[in-house]
Amino acid sequence: MELGAVPLVMAAIFGWGVLSAKLERADLSAPIVFTVVGALLAVLGLIDAPAAPVTLKPLVELTLVWVLFCDAARIRVQDLRQGTGQYVRLLAVGLPLTILAGWLLAAWLLPGLGVWLALLVGAALAPTDAALGIPVVTNALVPARIRRLITVESGLNDGIATPVVMVAIAGAASAAEGLAGMEGPGGALLELAIGVAVGVAIGLGGAWLLRRARRAHWAAEDFTGIAVLALALLTYAAAVSLQGNGFVAAFCGGVAFGAVAGRRGSAELVFLEQASGLVSLLVWTAFGAIALPIIADGITLSVVLYAVLSLTLVRMVPVALASLGGGMDRDTVLFIGWFGPRGLASLVFALIALEELGTGAHEAVAVIGTTVLLSVLAHGVSAAPLSTRYGRAATRRRPDTRKTVPDLPVRGLPPRAPSTATQDAPGETPDDSPAEPG
Repeated sequence: MELGAVPLVMAAIFGWGVLSAKLERADLSAPIVFTVVGALLAVLGLIDAPAAPVTLKPLVELTLVWVLFCDAARIRVQDLRQGTGQYVRLLAVGLPLTILAGWLLAAWLLPGLGVWLALLVGAALAPTDAALGIPVVTNALVPARIRRLITVESGLNDGIATPVVMVAIAGAASAAEGLAGMEGPGGALLELAIGVAVGVAIGLGGAWLLRRARRAHWAAEDFTGIAVLALALLTYAAAVSLQGNGFVAAFCGGVAFGAVAGRRGSAELVFLEQASGLVSLLVWTAFGAIALPIIADGITLSVVLYAVLSLTLVRMVPVALASLGGGMDRDTVLFIGWFGPRGLASLVFALIALEELGTGAHEAVAVIGTTVLLSVLAHGVSAAPLSTRYGRAATRRRPDTRKTVPDLPVRGLPPRAPSTATQDAPGETPDDSPAEPG
């Protein structure tokens, strides 16, 4: 990145902070704005696109580590007891079916990808991103159980898909000419196992120590957020030093932290959420600067067709199959199936593949990038009207008097306060748990 690009990016971030609410009311979300900023940097020649993936590797990896840890930690195991069956259906049945369907479709429609890159495309595009459909999870007309279901799915499916993505990248690297000496999928599986063990151990230990420190008044309240941010990085660094997968370690560490941290754990994640929000804006900028030119060079009718099918049938059919016998009506199944936008996690996976595989990943990056771009537009435009329409119909069928969804993160961007149109519906109260004593 040229030195002149830095002040422009920082000015854009400051400008977004000043005008974010106004721009969002005009349906200009952060992903749209910063993708355009990145594209402008590329047009102005302020980005060295061929060298950028290597230069930006630390940023991309840092983003994924913080987002995986934060999302997993926010969704505490004890909060999922009500509606466990629906979460299991979407994550244990719907997500694997989505990856399989995306893989088979990519292998058939885009044979030039090969087996491993087709798997990369299917797995990278399986995670959803609630930040691209914020009205869906903030609109109080939508039943709280449905908002929570969509948000929890978004918070966990990227971590579950990460091992598949890493295996696919390792397989593609080992199969590529000139890269035969790299670790194959067998080595990647061993790295995943080490990552799980390291992440759980550090997440549990860190959460227990922080909780005890709070009770003993050892920890200053204004520094615990920084400690959690460092803990997320520790899970990654420790796993990598032991030849494990740092991303899986970050996700498992977040799950373990959320299970043990207690009621104050959510407050300690606020600083990490804000840091994740900042680096996510930089990733969207990098996407606009690096991936858009690749998309422009590699876009074909087959790529566009795959993107359309990925956002519709590849997502919606597995959700429908996973929902069989789950007690959800047809409109709810269609609503959940449609609102599976693709966003930050998919982009991070694409940029990691680009850094690891070089030009060999260009076609896969073009497919992932095209799908994300289409999702940004389609889900961004449809989120507000469809959520209001569905919410009103659902309320007529079955009034919802349960508590609203707690402040769960939406794909790396800190939760925003609901607008007047999305304040708690009658009968709903904020789900604020009392702080843990001392």
